[in-house]
Amino acid sequence: WCWLLLAALASPRMVGLRMDVSMLLEPLGFVKILEWVFAIFVFATCGGFRGETTLLVSCEGVVNKTVTAAFAYPFRLNTVAFSAPDPKGCGGTWTDVCLMGDFSSSAHFFVALAALVFLYCVAALVVYIGYNHVYQQNNKFPLTDLAISFLIAFLWLVSTFVWAKALVDIKVSTGASIVPGIESCKAPGTTCHFLSVTSMGILNVSVVFGLLNMILWAGNVWLVFKDTNLHSQWNRISESP
Repeated sequence: WCWLLLAALASPRMVGLRMDVSMLLEPLGFVKILEWVFAIFVFATCGGFRGETTLLVSCEGVVNKTVTAAFAYPFRLNTVAFSAPDPKGCGGTWTDVCLMGDFSSSAHFFVALAALVFLYCVAALVVYIGYNHVYQQNNKFPLTDLAISFLIAFLWLVSTFVWAKALVDIKVSTGASIVPGIESCKAPGTTCHFLSVTSMGILNVSVVFGLLNMILWAGNVWLVFKDTNLHSQWNRISESP
């Protein structure tokens, strides 16, 4: 698909560039625009997230202090540490404590798919607008588009559920449940209280956009299928006695 697109763009005299923006008003073109926009939303809501979780630490002879661990995409939480509030004041019992878990693979998979889908949508829109006559005349284009659309729909299904599971674990690893696991908080005279964690509503939205992308691409499979000779063959088979 990409090779054919590059050949078309590099040889406009051979293929013939015919700009036709009316294709964007048809279901196939309009859905592609939505897929392009929603891919941007996935990239922005997940890839641009920054947050922090905060504890209140009380030590003997020391005023209460807050310690903060800042985390962000790609959510390698095991590299994010709470710095010591006052090691001497806590009798030297406090050591830097890291959060638990590395969720970078799930986050990378989700965001990388959004980036690749964004590029594919741009390429597809170029073909739809400038080379629609070639797309309609050569059945290899719709068949290739159908195969890629089916693959992308499946990848959205997998990546969204993988990321949703990772997001649940991220909330656990940055929430109040982390306090009992911090050894420094168990030292005599030391008390830790969970204060807050940044709202992850925007990450919940990223999961929603992942599901919407999956639905859009599933519908896109049907729209592309109707442009292939497979659809006409299926109609002939179903109409035959």
